[in-house]
Amino acid sequence: MLRSMTGYGRAQQILNGRDILVEIRSVNHRYYEYSSRVPRTYSYIDEKLKALLKTGISRGKVEISVTINNIEGKDTEIAVNKGAAQGYVDALRSIADELGVEDDITLSKLMKLPDIFNIQKTPDDEEQVWEDVSAVASEAIRRFVEMRQVEGERLKADVTEKAEGILAMVSKVEELSPKTVENYRNRLYKKLSEVLEGKDIDDQRVVTEAAVFAEKIAVDEETVRLRSHIAQLETMLASDEAVGRKLDFIVQEMNREVNTIGSKAQDLNVTKVVVDMKAEIEKIREQIQNIE
Repeated sequence: MLRSMTGYGRAQQILNGRDILVEIRSVNHRYYEYSSRVPRTYSYIDEKLKALLKTGISRGKVEISVTINNIEGKDTEIAVNKGAAQGYVDALRSIADELGVEDDITLSKLMKLPDIFNIQKTPDDEEQVWEDVSAVASEAIRRFVEMRQVEGERLKADVTEKAEGILAMVSKVEELSPKTVENYRNRLYKKLSEVLEGKDIDDQRVVTEAAVFAEKIAVDEETVRLRSHIAQLETMLASDEAVGRKLDFIVQEMNREVNTIGSKAQDLNVTKVVVDMKAEIEKIREQIQNIE
């Protein structure tokens, strides 16, 4: 299925005490370009994310954003500094004895003193983190690719319609070309009649001149190749592969044939058709810039 290079995908899940959000967005680009926004403490997953995205994307400027929030306090470990606590108790009781004041030490008062608790971040299980992130990222990629496919089908329909329009114009050129030769022959005969003022006209000479002219403006080869290019374009549009670069080449070849037809045109009507064909080819060229 044809895919656009523009897309967006988002997925969010809570797994193993982590709220994980993954967003993927892309725009058109000649090659595959990856960038990411990953929390610094989880930078070790960046290369794995890059490899994971590459499995489903061949072209486009892609950015992935990952947000990981630990919940339920599972990323911290709190330990009591018993040595410091005992030291505070001993010191306070010593002062109470020396000053003769009441010993009113309580746990609630003790816990307010500095350095009683040590708060440490528990080390990540990197394999588990990656397993969780990759699960969410895979869902985001699925949605991202799905959006690209929907947009790709729209592009396919538009390009196909324009290609069919160009085919109709090719038929018009093929219809007008013989008439151009006929009109030239009639003009030549009329001109000779005026010059010779009623004298006999060498019909064979007129036929020969018309044949030379016909050879000069013949576009049969160009229209045949143009039809072939359009057929190839439609075949590529139906492909499940990434065909953006191939389409770009085919459109260049289509434009080349139309330019040649235009350079041979000796009739205003043919010239107008050529102008219209070039305009449609340019519209196709702009559209396929966004096809993967």
